[in-house]
Amino acid sequence: MRHQNARGIEKQPGSPHLGAMQRPIHVDLPHKLGRNEARRRIAGNIDSLAGHIPGGAAQVDSRWEGDVLHLNVLAMGQEVKAQIGVEEKVVHCKIDLPGMLALFAGPIEAFLKRKGDDLLLEDKRES
Repeated sequence: MRHQNARGIEKQPGSPHLGAMQRPIHVDLPHKLGRNEARRRIAGNIDSLAGHIPGGAAQVDSRWEGDVLHLNVLAMGQEVKAQIGVEEKVVHCKIDLPGMLALFAGPIEAFLKRKGDDLLLEDKRES
């Protein structure tokens, strides 16, 4: 059974189908943009996500449910699922790393904390 936390991001405690190697990453990106502007920027930047994934040829599928963006990324034979919850002053990112990718959770989490604002919240509109 799926449950959502207060942020609207799904959680599955004790889910028996999750592999022992799977590890979720949780990163909060504070902002001062407001919910609507943050959501607009994320929507405008999501198409460029595939270019930041090593190995090339990544496929990124996305869909919005309210203020939560659900992502499914296929690259190098791996499937990564993510949820990005947009709030007034913070963006919550949850990324489920499968199998061997879980070994890279630390560096991926550090990268998101360092560059997540640029990837998701940068204003790509032409001035």
